[in-house]
Amino acid sequence: MCRITATGKEAAVARFLQEFPDAPRAGRDHPALRGCDDIAWADFGCPAGVPALLRGLLDPAAAAEAERVLCNVLMDGVFTMGPAMPAALPFLLRLAADPAVPVRTELVEVLFVVAELSHPVDGGSERAIRFLGSDRAHPERARCRAVFFEHAELVRGLLDDRTLPDGLIPPEERASLLKAAAA
Repeated sequence: MCRITATGKEAAVARFLQEFPDAPRAGRDHPALRGCDDIAWADFGCPAGVPALLRGLLDPAAAAEAERVLCNVLMDGVFTMGPAMPAALPFLLRLAADPAVPVRTELVEVLFVVAELSHPVDGGSERAIRFLGSDRAHPERARCRAVFFEHAELVRGLLDDRTLPDGLIPPEERASLLKAAAA
């Protein structure tokens, strides 16, 4: 399975910062990002530049690339969240709740993926465990569910938000988000 290495993540952040050197200043004072500099991202195997990527989501010129790189940094593979996802999730939820965020729609879609990947894996299904790994091997699932639960009001607000494009939240994704927030 395709894995994203720590070296690859560092290189992607470095390329982003080289291409968009002003992006980290864009969201310096945004309330949704309060505390993002206080997290020891390296403890999760992430580059120290995660706060710069989060702030880059607020820079209209850099937002799309910041979102792409951030997703690669927070994921360890196609169907595997990295250990930093639970730490980043509160910031993603708060940013997705802000209609002024340039990549808001994309962040809502990221939340769908995180919610779906956060659900417990059926321990009796050898196929599911082989494909997704056991919950014991992936504690980030339970941690993400706890974050969704803690921020359930934001989740419900997103689901009721009339400023999001019609059809963005189909019934399956709505159910997945609600299930994750009900942990």
